[in-house]
Amino acid sequence: MQRNANTVGCDGMESMMTTKTLASSKATALMSVLFVALLGTSTVFLTGFAHSQTLHDAAHDVRHSSGFPCH
Repeated sequence: MQRNANTVGCDGMESMMTTKTLASSKATALMSVLFVALLGTSTVFLTGFAHSQTLHDAAHDVRHSSGFPCH
């Protein structure tokens, strides 16, 4: 019986493929965590230094645009 050289998993490289996949998923997870941390920090920073009237107007506009009555 002759093996096909192009078949996946028949060349002894299975552990190398798994290692590369795990390293890639760890990098993706790290980038996701960093993005969420940056987004949260910037949200807290921007709302902490904004004037209360600006925040009220922004919330008011969001309520109107999403269809909730507020008057």
